[in-house]
Amino acid sequence: MRHPEQGGQLNDSAEQALKRTNPLAIVTSFIRKTLAIAEMEARKMRHDPTELAFRAVQPALWLLVFGQVFTRTHVIPTGDLSYLDFMTPGVLAQSVLFIAIFSGMTIIWERDLGIIHKFVASPTPRVALSLGKALAGGVRAFSQAIVVYVLALLLHVNINWNPLSLIGVLILVVLGAATFTAFSLVIAFLVKTRERFMGIGQVLTMPFFFASNALYPISIMPDWLKVIAHINPLTYQVDALRDLMLSGGSSSFGLPLDFGVLVMATTVLVIISGWLYPRAAT
Repeated sequence: MRHPEQGGQLNDSAEQALKRTNPLAIVTSFIRKTLAIAEMEARKMRHDPTELAFRAVQPALWLLVFGQVFTRTHVIPTGDLSYLDFMTPGVLAQSVLFIAIFSGMTIIWERDLGIIHKFVASPTPRVALSLGKALAGGVRAFSQAIVVYVLALLLHVNINWNPLSLIGVLILVVLGAATFTAFSLVIAFLVKTRERFMGIGQVLTMPFFFASNALYPISIMPDWLKVIAHINPLTYQVDALRDLMLSGGSSSFGLPLDFGVLVMATTVLVIISGWLYPRAAT
């Protein structure tokens, strides 16, 4: 005769097996684990809130100094927009990029502390680990959006305050940060040392920024730079931000393409970083 406890254990095992094969349960588990990683990463901001204040200096300098000066020169053609209006979405995208591109440093710290080995040994999918960290990069970037909007208000930039547009901007901030955070993770998995990571990160941020439409329209670029700009995810983030943030702004490529490129770039980079994740433990 089967013992009642054994029957209960068999029922629990059957239930767990069913959950492992149920597509809805699999997706729900993946989302739950991803959000848990994102929440854990976002909580790290409480340990060093001054970092957010220091990050606010850069967009302030770009808008208060660079933007104010070049608005007076009328050198760069920006259509019906003033140069300050034109560059404000680009400054927001740049701020998101600079925060996200160095997020991979946490991987190196976690490996040195032995934390990364616990993540790799856990049943959490590697892609969920990467996606959670990528989404946490978007949470950190929210502060930059607030800073840029406050500065834009003070400088009388023609901001579009439509609630749907504001929601679209927040989604773009998360997508852009997730894209470059995932890219940062890939770099961290490959180089494995802080010195190399910082060097590569600093080298890559400027090409991403200047080979985009953040500071000037693509139409005035040389042909070789136009090719790079069209494959640069930052270009599509700026293009969509310019449409949603500004009154009278418009998208050159169309919002569906802008969002589609960012989603595709994030998906590809998260998958690659998830595949490389076990390398961090070696």
